[in-house]
Amino acid sequence: MKLITKTVMLFIAVLTTTLVTAQDKKPASPPATATGKINGANITINYSSPFVKGRVIWGELVPYGKVWRAGANKPTTFETDKALMVEGKELPAGKYAVYVIPEKESATVIFGKDPTIGFNNYDESKDQIRVTVKTKKSAKMNESLIYTINKDNVTLIWENLDIPVKIK
Repeated sequence: MKLITKTVMLFIAVLTTTLVTAQDKKPASPPATATGKINGANITINYSSPFVKGRVIWGELVPYGKVWRAGANKPTTFETDKALMVEGKELPAGKYAVYVIPEKESATVIFGKDPTIGFNNYDESKDQIRVTVKTKKSAKMNESLIYTINKDNVTLIWENLDIPVKIK
């Protein structure tokens, strides 16, 4: 009888530990959404937000000169219900995949026509527009990647870098 009681107690302890551990697990790059308005256009950016976790991001995890999906997991998407001027180039209303090609002091931001294509299948012929922007040092270290929608720009912020894109 004592053996059965000890076995049942051990089973309950293992089951409880497993359930608690399963509930504590958070995705490595949780989904996130940024929403806002610029010049009357409703903008929604859906992305997965990776964390720095002590790594060097720019130039290492995200190499310079290579296309990056501007987030993690699924493609980052940018949706607008009205046409916008992005760094002086027209972006029609619609939903786009967002890619970035980072460099040391600038970045090329790409709005792709097909929002379902990840960077592993990136095809330059499906670009809607490309713009080059000057990057800047962040005011503070940012552990997780975030997008902000401001009155005249959208900014990708991660680690120690801001990638602002002017929008009218």
